[in-house]
Amino acid sequence: MGAMRFPLLKYALAVFLGGASYGAMGTVAKSAFAAGFAWPQTVMSQALFGTFLFGLAFAVEALRNRKAAPMDARKLLRLAGTGMVTATTGVLYSIALSRLPVAVAITLLFQFTWIGIVIQVVATRKPPHAAQVAAAAVIMAGTVLASGLLSSDVDFASFDPVGIACALLSAVSCAAFMYLSGRVGSDMPPFQRGFFICLGSLAVGVVVCPGYFPSGVLFQGVAGYGALLAVTVLFVPVLLFGIGTPKLPVGASTILAASELPCGILLSFLVLGEGIDAVQTAGVVAILAGVAIAQAPTMRVRARRRDAEARRRSDERL
Repeated sequence: MGAMRFPLLKYALAVFLGGASYGAMGTVAKSAFAAGFAWPQTVMSQALFGTFLFGLAFAVEALRNRKAAPMDARKLLRLAGTGMVTATTGVLYSIALSRLPVAVAITLLFQFTWIGIVIQVVATRKPPHAAQVAAAAVIMAGTVLASGLLSSDVDFASFDPVGIACALLSAVSCAAFMYLSGRVGSDMPPFQRGFFICLGSLAVGVVVCPGYFPSGVLFQGVAGYGALLAVTVLFVPVLLFGIGTPKLPVGASTILAASELPCGILLSFLVLGEGIDAVQTAGVVAILAGVAIAQAPTMRVRARRRDAEARRRSDERL
């Protein structure tokens, strides 16, 4: 009974931590851009090292005689397609960051919280839980505050339409990746699954940066940034989302992944020295509150199960 008592909370924590890990992307990418590397180079480096990490882990499992899941062309294409989706999110968001203020790009990206709920409604043909809707509303309000959009002097008329389109499309692809994470290869060993997903990401990297290897940029300093991005944006999220999202509704998963923004803001403060004002702090608190609201039904179920178990044990003693 003990191992099964709070399974949903465990899976929710996996998705929450996966989202938090993804929050490092902005800080690492900004550092790479400041060092003179272009976004296609960071995207390719991320995919290359992500594939290497999962491939290494997969090989170690094989050496330990852990049986791999059987593969066929259809399963391979589905996994690689999932990797292409997450790589597309990175590409679109990088383009948006190059054309829009960071605050605007982040706010548009975080539309994935409610887009995930829409995907859930379409896929299940059931209305969302009231807690999910309330959580998404609170998170979106918190995102506007935490992004710094209200704290800065932004000329809304100057926004680049291509940047806006890319940011919104990155939100769609991010929500789509969360949906696919819960359904594609969920029965496979996690490292094997992650390896084939990263192969799809690597294919996108080759397309956006075909001159990566001939240029020699791999040995000019981008490798360190690529390795960090691979760990925080591919290895950890793909692994944790693969554990948690199959057990949760896609709407709940996208809400939990909103942990990305608070983590990103904290890292930008600690690593880049960017300031955080009271409005942004309030936004971070609101986002975390929204995540807590989304978990309210699970916590109520947990409490009821705990009470029922306590009553059962009390009756047994009597």
